[in-house]
Amino acid sequence: LDLSNCSLHDVPPELAEATTAIVLDLSENPLTTLPNKSFLGFTYLQLLAVPPALECPGGSDAWQEVTVSGSSRLCHGQRNPCNVSAELAWPCPENSVCAPDGPGLVQCLCDSTFHGYKCLREGTFPVLLFSGILGTATVSLSLLLWGTQRRKAKTP
Repeated sequence: LDLSNCSLHDVPPELAEATTAIVLDLSENPLTTLPNKSFLGFTYLQLLAVPPALECPGGSDAWQEVTVSGSSRLCHGQRNPCNVSAELAWPCPENSVCAPDGPGLVQCLCDSTFHGYKCLREGTFPVLLFSGILGTATVSLSLLLWGTQRRKAKTP
């Protein structure tokens, strides 16, 4: 995706739709900042060219090689932040696994049998119980209102 020399002052919000981009060129633009959240979901990005005044998103540790040549800083080879030594590993909660989510960004995905806040709930959502309670409460409230309000209805 070539967005070089497009007079961009900020990263366009529409860029979030291009998460499958492998090469992205933002060089030769008057960009002032490069927020990390702009590249959320860009897990396939392998080469990013930005103006030389800006740092690579996620920092230089998020890339295998960072070079400055001419009018651009080249960020090459996105690293997986989950594949690091044990003492530097991303702290995902128990019952979850670390997954890359863009340059220097990670997400923690719950294991298959867990869900909810910090993957603490095991099993599936109790749909039958929830539907039963909701249905019973709805029918009961409807009968109560019908019984108390029918005398106010006009008869022909």
